[in-house]
Amino acid sequence: MKYSFKNDYAEGAHPQVLEALIQTNLIQQNGYGLDDYSIDAEQIIKQKINNPKAKVFLVSGGTQANLIIISAFLRPHESVVSPDTGHIFTNESGAIEATGHKVHGIENKDGKIYANDIQKLIDGHQNKPHQVKQKMVYISNSTELGTIYSRKELIDLYQFCQDKDLYLFVDGARLGHALTAETNDLTLEDFGKYTDAFYLGGTKNGALIGEAIIINNESLQEEFGFHLKQKGAMLAKGRLLGIQFQELLKEDLYFDLAKNANQQAMKIKEAFKQIGCEFLCETFTNQIFPILNQNQIDELSTNFDFYVWKKLDEEKSAIRLITSWATTNEIIEKFITEIKNLK
Repeated sequence: MKYSFKNDYAEGAHPQVLEALIQTNLIQQNGYGLDDYSIDAEQIIKQKINNPKAKVFLVSGGTQANLIIISAFLRPHESVVSPDTGHIFTNESGAIEATGHKVHGIENKDGKIYANDIQKLIDGHQNKPHQVKQKMVYISNSTELGTIYSRKELIDLYQFCQDKDLYLFVDGARLGHALTAETNDLTLEDFGKYTDAFYLGGTKNGALIGEAIIINNESLQEEFGFHLKQKGAMLAKGRLLGIQFQELLKEDLYFDLAKNANQQAMKIKEAFKQIGCEFLCETFTNQIFPILNQNQIDELSTNFDFYVWKKLDEEKSAIRLITSWATTNEIIEKFITEIKNLK
């Protein structure tokens, strides 16, 4: 069987998470997120983001988090702005549009968008009330291209959104990887301060399932639970999510796992650099996009699985490689050996 670099959720969960689920299995708890574990996980998250007024809601997946947050925060005539590489724009089967909200995709080179890009879009939608009103800016960190926002970029975006009466929402499916990247200068506290809402992804970083939605804007917190219930996201056995985040966050296991994924990806990146390979974009997280010719792609595909991300010309394409919290040194060494043998 080929080893897959297609995603960072091919494995199940970290053994400590599974052990915690087993150890608590027969302990009776309240349902719907009112269990001791979920309540404790919420307190841990509030402490880590240094925002006691935040509200935390645990859901099972990223698309679910995105569509519930966006549909809950926006009025029927309001829209959300996203990079055109953003997950809500390219990979959620129209989930946001299905809730009645348009997604405006902004062209970009590195997976990120900036205030000037958003302003140009707003300027083109001034024929009120005949055009939808932009009300939210959606970004992800790390992005779909593995890049990350700097602290200045996040603060600039947040201040722009504040000035323009827009909400800033950050998709954090891979936030752990962004925060442990060697070039990162952001902290969890920054996300507790410079966003209206964000989420901390567990599915792609050691949990079986789970994303922790954090709403910082107090005006958006009230009655959010109704939206969770209405869209089928309020689990009767909410303990399953609470236990996982409690285990991942209580001793920073979450960040240790993300750091491992990043470090393994950087080893692969260095191996490609040593054979003179170029990249679609410069990344320091667990996603890398080396540019290869078709023969090289075919050679690597013999024993390893990955996506051909973007065809650049008749000869070359960028592939996407993603390492996970569970990627071992042994696998990396085997892959690097094959990289060194590429012609």
